[in-house]
Amino acid sequence: MNDDNLKKYWAINIRYVLILISVWFVVSYGFGILWAPVLNNIQIGGFKLGFWFAQQGSIYIFVILIFVYVYLMNKLDIRFGVQETEEEA
Repeated sequence: MNDDNLKKYWAINIRYVLILISVWFVVSYGFGILWAPVLNNIQIGGFKLGFWFAQQGSIYIFVILIFVYVYLMNKLDIRFGVQETEEEA
């Protein structure tokens, strides 16, 4: 990969990371702490929604974001021709 493509690849990678971390921050800090009083008016399974996000929701979102990152990076690797082959895996 030439230097120009390498810079583009890492710029897109860093953009993906920043977006996904921002989503996780909003879910964990925003929903679990800042907006918890408002969300606590809604209940899911007998638990207040703000409490649920603080205790479990942010963890679930984090795991989902890991899978989203893997999916995005696999597409990016294919786009730039640096995907793993079966022999490497």
